[in-house]
Amino acid sequence: MKGPAYDLAGTRLEAISIGGLETCLHFPEWKLALDIGRSPEWVVKRDRVFFTHAHVDHLAGVAYHAATRSMRGMPVPHYWMPAENVSAFGAMMRAWEPLDGSELAHVAHGLVPGDEVELEAGRFVRAIRAYHNVPALGYVLGERRQKLCSEFLDLPADEIVKRRVAGEVLTEPVELIAAAYAGDTLIDALDREPDLCSARLLILECTFVDDRISVAECRSRGHVHLDEIVERADLFQNEAIALMHFSARYSPGEIRRALDERLPSNLRHRVTPLL
Repeated sequence: MKGPAYDLAGTRLEAISIGGLETCLHFPEWKLALDIGRSPEWVVKRDRVFFTHAHVDHLAGVAYHAATRSMRGMPVPHYWMPAENVSAFGAMMRAWEPLDGSELAHVAHGLVPGDEVELEAGRFVRAIRAYHNVPALGYVLGERRQKLCSEFLDLPADEIVKRRVAGEVLTEPVELIAAAYAGDTLIDALDREPDLCSARLLILECTFVDDRISVAECRSRGHVHLDEIVERADLFQNEAIALMHFSARYSPGEIRRALDERLPSNLRHRVTPLL
């Protein structure tokens, strides 16, 4: 079973996100998920889940996720989250066990901004700071590679091979950010976390899109308003931007209309709403 799927800036993404109800992002090629609000069937297969924060619409599906994996004899899942949440998370899972009559086997890891989790083939997940009304993180999905140093780019291939065999160092490390997920956050994260606006794919919440909720009220709830994105249109260097976490008060048509009317054309063509 698969979720609503998107191919954005070279990244395959399956996602559902409705503000206050549920958020879950699945990266099939990275074999991981970010947040589990209701644990859709298509993320049960993932044993690596990174949580941005502990609000119910982002974390409540974890007990189902762990229990279903246990029932199916799947490997124990690993969950990463803000370090402040690890103790309460463990207590929550232990409370579920006598209610469910089973052991919700899992491993919980606490993260602070700057921490990295190494994956396969030079890939990694790095925690960044988010600005919500509870402890919160965002995440970047990156890859480290070796590239030929600029001073050797014009060398013939046989000369490069000759120098490499002789032991000369011809490459330098480079870090590529495939995707960045800000989680639930104030727009301030864009100003303070450079990876967000430089990632090939930016996944950014946009909970409110019109004046039914003011920017001030939006900020008091720890969220992003479309007006704030419009004000920062020149910041976005991303190849693609996925906007998500829209309030359930808006219909898909209202969201598309607001984006069409409000976003500058050079930004609008890069934006995909996750509806």
